[in-house]
Amino acid sequence: MNTTGINYFSKQNLKSAFFDIAALAFIYFVPVISHLISLPVYLIEPMRLMLILALVHTTKQNAYIIAVTLPLFSFLISAHPVLPKMILISFELVLNVFLFYLLITKFKNTFFPIIISIIASKLIYYVIKFGLIKLTLLDSGLISTPIPIQVITALIFSSYLFSFYRKEL
Repeated sequence: MNTTGINYFSKQNLKSAFFDIAALAFIYFVPVISHLISLPVYLIEPMRLMLILALVHTTKQNAYIIAVTLPLFSFLISAHPVLPKMILISFELVLNVFLFYLLITKFKNTFFPIIISIIASKLIYYVIKFGLIKLTLLDSGLISTPIPIQVITALIFSSYLFSFYRKEL
């Protein structure tokens, strides 16, 4: 009998698992880190940071797992963000990964696909968030992280991915 199986203990799977644990730990400790160093670490978009690191250092499938699980994990351990925003953030991060992999086939480098995917997913996020606020399903301001900080982080994240990503798609 010939069977094919999945090697759960492959080097790549173990690398992804360790990365996921580190990413969850980082998200868990963001409030503590912010308090200890007296800087609002949440302004650097820690979930997107972990997503970019996953895109560079793990697999496509793991990037999707990170996109879904980080907001869910944060919601489950701290009830922040609230449920509608948690779903919206997960959607935004999944869209970011999807658009990146869609655009990577159209460009010769990785900078434009990642910057475009970040900007597009953010724009869609804000359109949906605006609708949720208008429908009173979300009780918050439209923009919580100042736009200049978002632009700077998007450029830094895109530059990092561009610098380290090996186009093996």
